[in-house]
Amino acid sequence: MPQYNTPSTQYTSVMTLHSADQTTEKETKPWDETIKTLIFALVLALVFRSFAYEPFHIPSGSMKDTLLIGDYLFVSKYSYGYSRYSFPFGLPIFEGRALELNTPQRGDVVVFRQPANPRIDFIKRLVGLPGDRIQVKEGVLYINDKPLKREAATPYLEDDNKQVLKSIPAFTETLPEGKVIRVLDERPDGQVDNTGVYVVPPKHYFMMGDNRDNSRDSRYLDEVGYVPEENLVGRAELIFFSTDGTSELKNPISWFTSMRINRFFKSIN
Repeated sequence: MPQYNTPSTQYTSVMTLHSADQTTEKETKPWDETIKTLIFALVLALVFRSFAYEPFHIPSGSMKDTLLIGDYLFVSKYSYGYSRYSFPFGLPIFEGRALELNTPQRGDVVVFRQPANPRIDFIKRLVGLPGDRIQVKEGVLYINDKPLKREAATPYLEDDNKQVLKSIPAFTETLPEGKVIRVLDERPDGQVDNTGVYVVPPKHYFMMGDNRDNSRDSRYLDEVGYVPEENLVGRAELIFFSTDGTSELKNPISWFTSMRINRFFKSIN
């Protein structure tokens, strides 16, 4: 006898075809969503890095013992507003600074682009504002012809691989506004312990490392010199991670023993 498709059979066939179409959509859709999610995450990270906070790694000891080699920190990009160097590659989108919420203050720890080579990021402490007269005499910092109050502090014990190597003399200095900072002065006859007078030009700043005898900073006019306001990237705010550099890839235990946990989430003064 001839066979006829009943309504229920036809319905089943249509549903089966529709289900197959859905399966095809489900197989391709996750890839589209993954790509969209990755693009969105990258754009979000770029926006956050450009407008809010950017992570930096400390590769040198010029800011000891405020910042140590192996510290990872967050720098607020919005603190001083934005310039071309707030964004990747330093593209000349505009000149000067925009959306300035705060002006840089003496004592701020600042990330900036080296004037001689704007591709390189430096981090130092801001000690001189536009118009200031800066000089160093016998290791003592003078601002506008007045020496900073300077007092001996607990020495810094420099160590490598957990072994104490030497004790470095440390001092506290009181800036004109009253902020107290800690500096190291390893040698009484450092190369720039006695300088001429630096007069900071308009819209420029004078930077010095806290490790005074081991810092290439504004005292070296040919290398750093006066830092234009446009070159400021942001203010260092927080150390979020730190390692002493002793970790070994083949030794997972060293991944943990190398961490300086006491420096995690430490505010930068």
